[in-house]
Order: sequence, then C-alpha cells, then structure tokens
Amino acid sequence: MGAAAPEMAGSPPAPHVRPLFRHVRYENLVAGLSGGVLSTLVLHPLDLVKIRFAVSDGLELRPKYKGILHCLTTVWKHEGLRGLYQGVTPNMWGAGASWGLYFFFYNAIKAYKEEAKLENLGATEHLVSAAEAGVITLCITNPIWVTKTRLVLQYDAGVDSSKRQYKGMFDALIKIYRNEGIRGLYKGFVPGLFGTSHGALQFMAYEQLKSKYNKHRNRLSDMKLSTLEYITMAALSKIFAVARLQDQHNTYSGVVDVVCRTWRKEGTHGFYKGIIPNVIRVTPACCITFVVYENVSRFLLDIRKENN
Repeated sequence: MGAAAPEMAGSPPAPHVRPLFRHVRYENLVAGLSGGVLSTLVLHPLDLVKIRFAVSDGLELRPKYKGILHCLTTVWKHEGLRGLYQGVTPNMWGAGASWGLYFFFYNAIKAYKEEAKLENLGATEHLVSAAEAGVITLCITNPIWVTKTRLVLQYDAGVDSSKRQYKGMFDALIKIYRNEGIRGLYKGFVPGLFGTSHGALQFMAYEQLKSKYNKHRNRLSDMKLSTLEYITMAALSKIFAVARLQDQHNTYSGVVDVVCRTWRKEGTHGFYKGIIPNVIRVTPACCITFVVYENVSRFLLDIRKENN
C-alpha cells in the first residue's frame, strides 16, 4: 500500500513538460527597464510635444503651436524646465516597465519555442512571439500610459500648481479610478493592441537583421555586435516597422468615435498630427533603448554564467 505501484510494462512514458519559467531571465527585465528609463529621460520633451500636437483640435483651453520649435520654446518660456518634463515620472515608469516586461516576456517565449523546435525561430515565429509579449505587457502597463498622457496635458501646470487637476502620478491613478473606474484606466487599450503589431514587426525585423548580418559576416547568429551595429539594426527595424483616447479634455465613446470625429473636424491632417516630433523622438529612443538593453543584458548574463 505504502509504495506507488510500478508502471505497467508497455505503458506510454509520461510526457515531458517544458516549464516556461525556467526560460525566464531577470537580466532581460533589468536591461529593458534600464534602456526604457534612459531613453525617456533624454527625450521626454519631444514626447510632450508629440502628444500636445496630436490632441491640438481647436479647443480654447489648448495653447496654439506653430511648429515643433515653437512648442518647445513656448513651454520653456511659460513653464520652464518643469513644464518640458511634465508627466516624466509615469513616462519613466511606463517606458521602463513596458520595455522591461516586453524583453522579459519576449525572450522567455522565444526561448521556450526554440527549445521545442530545437532550432532558431523564423521571421513569422519572431513576429508571433513579439506580439504575444506586447499584448501581455500592454495589459499590465496601460494605466500608466493613461496617467502619463493626463499629466502631460495639464496646460500651465508648471507655473501654477493650483491649476493642476492631478498632483502627480499616484494622485492621477487614484482620481481616474475613482471617477472613471477600470474603464478609465484602460482608455486607449484597443488602439494600443493594434500598436503591438508595430512593435512585433520591429522585433521581427530586428531579429532577422541581426541574424542575417552575423551570417553575412560568417559569425554565430547570436554573436555580440558593436554599439554602432546595434544602433544601425535598431534604426532600420524602426524604419521598417494613442493619445486621443487618453485625453481628459474630450470624451469619446470608443475607437470608431475618435476616428469619425477626427475626420469630421480635422480631415486627413488630424490623423497625422505630431508625426514629425514622433519620428524625431522614436528613432533615437529606439536606438538608445536597444543599445542599453543589449549591453546590460549581455553583461548580466555573463555574470550569471560565471557564477554557475
């Protein structure tokens, strides 16, 4: 009775289970977080310009800007450095958490699939893995992005604290939840899901470019590259490869309502507001993030190998 009965002769062996968690590496989380935070600190003022352009739809309460430089100088003149860095705290939390979690989940999913396949993944499998990681990450970080957008759109908050609707990141999170519930914290989630396709395409391109480049140089596919090579791969993948729903000054019933009202009031131009500062910001941000990630993760993983 006490001992378990032995397996019967001829019975099929128990299936081998590949635990996903043994592919998890905290080094990817730390490296991605480091890259996201550093790129945000450097380029947050351009992110602020992008968002203010994107929501500039004629409301009287909004300042009117003639261009990128005019927006930057106007904010600096009236609100100072603090004005240019409105919303930087949730932006750092959001960028750090998003990049950290993205790399964390992506590398775990990729390693799991590579073990199952016993070979490197192809372009489609990289695309699917990146999309899966993006959806998981968005589910966790969307409230942070809503909070960042609300803080960035507090006009003149940099000079007069009494005008602030939100005192800071956590105050905004609490007030949004109290006044709008979970739905308020997840505004912009649906278009955000579409945005994960952009990230998935970028990751697919990045992985393929690295692999093809190393193959061309007759090196292993995961061989470490130089900083300049990482910058080139990141920039090219970005080239290859949602503020309105999160705005507290307008109320939209959903994605279709945003599209219809933007088209009716502003035409085609309305869909592309902020695209120039966004392009100027996201390409260097992508390069900074990927270079920091690759070097930090490689450094931490080498330490892990030495200690094992």
